[in-house]
Amino acid sequence: MTYVNMMPAELAEKYTREKLWMQKTVFDILSEQAAKHPGRVAIRDQRGSISYGALRDRIERAAQFYRSIGIDRGDVVTIQLPNRIEFAVAFIALELLGAIANKVNPDFRARELSYMLKFSGSSAYVFPKEWKDFDYAGMARGLQRDNPEIKRLIVVGGAVDGMHDFDAGVGAAAPIAATDKVHMDPNEVCRMCFTSGTTGDPKCALHSFNTTLYAVELLNHDMEVTEREVFLAFLPLGLNWGYITLLQSILAGGTLVLMERFSPRAALELIQNERVSYIPTAPAGLVGLLNAPGAETFDVSSLRVVITGGASAAVETIREYQKRMKGHLIELYGMLEAGFQTYTRFTDDPQKVNGTIGRPVHAMELRIVDAEGGDVPVGEIGELMSRGPSIHLGYHNNPNANAIAFNKEGWFRTGDLGRVVDADGNVQITGRSKEIINRGGKKFFPREVEEILYTHPAVMHAAMIGMPDARLGERNCLCVVPKSDSVPTLDEFVAFLRDQVADYKLPESIERFSELPMTGSGKIQRHVLRDLVSQRRATTSQ
Repeated sequence: MTYVNMMPAELAEKYTREKLWMQKTVFDILSEQAAKHPGRVAIRDQRGSISYGALRDRIERAAQFYRSIGIDRGDVVTIQLPNRIEFAVAFIALELLGAIANKVNPDFRARELSYMLKFSGSSAYVFPKEWKDFDYAGMARGLQRDNPEIKRLIVVGGAVDGMHDFDAGVGAAAPIAATDKVHMDPNEVCRMCFTSGTTGDPKCALHSFNTTLYAVELLNHDMEVTEREVFLAFLPLGLNWGYITLLQSILAGGTLVLMERFSPRAALELIQNERVSYIPTAPAGLVGLLNAPGAETFDVSSLRVVITGGASAAVETIREYQKRMKGHLIELYGMLEAGFQTYTRFTDDPQKVNGTIGRPVHAMELRIVDAEGGDVPVGEIGELMSRGPSIHLGYHNNPNANAIAFNKEGWFRTGDLGRVVDADGNVQITGRSKEIINRGGKKFFPREVEEILYTHPAVMHAAMIGMPDARLGERNCLCVVPKSDSVPTLDEFVAFLRDQVADYKLPESIERFSELPMTGSGKIQRHVLRDLVSQRRATTSQ
């Protein structure tokens, strides 16, 4: 299949000429690290650890296993795994066949996955037998019935009748022969990643090794990462930032410690016991660490860098962290489509940059524009546009989205609003132009939940909105116009939605209305709805 590439040829030539792109694949880098220090621990999860040498070997065996069940060059394989060593093995092995990995959030359920599997053209699906007490194998059977193009169901963590056993298959396979290995071009599409979307369905962004690894190399350089680094990843590897953290560790030759489920106390224990030095997190993670019972009793002196991003952290949270915890706290702005565009620096005065996302980094260019695309003056709010070596190649099979997102010079519209706040170029995010709910760094478009709610017999109109929350940034509020005097309780709505969508998309509060504020064309005015809920809550609290 031929994939879109929205990056102008002259920009690609520039990034190549200036050696901003590494011109390597992930397996190239892993092989180099395995040759340099084969016995060093590469990844440690809740079940054990694996060295660089053993990781390379297992990846080569996984490639042969994939090959033996018919996965070939150009095939798309969807991977839905929690934070385990097997994620790295299953993902990286695909490049040795020239296949494309489509990583997805392990929390997604059938409704979300069905669309992603079909739209990506996946011919195989890799998933855990069970996780969080959920039967993934049972879901997989249903997904295959709905999408016969999924020829191979590959289960990790135990055998299931009628499915390929990943663990047994990899264990029995020999390393893939050199003559069968594919060496992908670093400019080829190597991964698909679905966004939260700005309509009912998410968009599918395409990345090459070069666009991916530029962001990794840049962050490692600026954060002064070395082979002594111990990363802690509780962000899902199936999401972009968790995946980037895996690559950061491999590129540095460091050690990655994985958590399958975030628990503040368990994270503090790992920081202390593993001497963790580097943590990427959303603001909710910071709040969790700060408020864990007995947090002050843990030795966190090993922390060197903690990066917060994905959602805006409250200034009070940032200041409390700087007062009570160790390490440099870095505020970062990035996104799936664009890598990392700005972040604060070690040399910044925290009192000056707290509450900003820092300034543009190295070859990543940033503009703030008005509705006509003209640059706005310093201090004025506009939409952020980004250009640089880590910008994605475009949205798969979505020419309309590409036409809106990119201009002919290769500038990408982020959909976020912000302004430059000082002479140093530090930027402050002021809002979003897209109607996405951002709960603790996990984003989703409310329409997908509303579509399900409209199938409920008691619902006439429904709208999900994000209400401000000090810990998570936003919490999900369900606004309902019922068909009768009675309205289901919050627990009843949660039960109705559960197993259809990920847990972070479930409503956390409910408000009843006789009508919802609409535009003349029938669109819900969500900003008005938020104001109405805020007014109600302010009145109730008086």
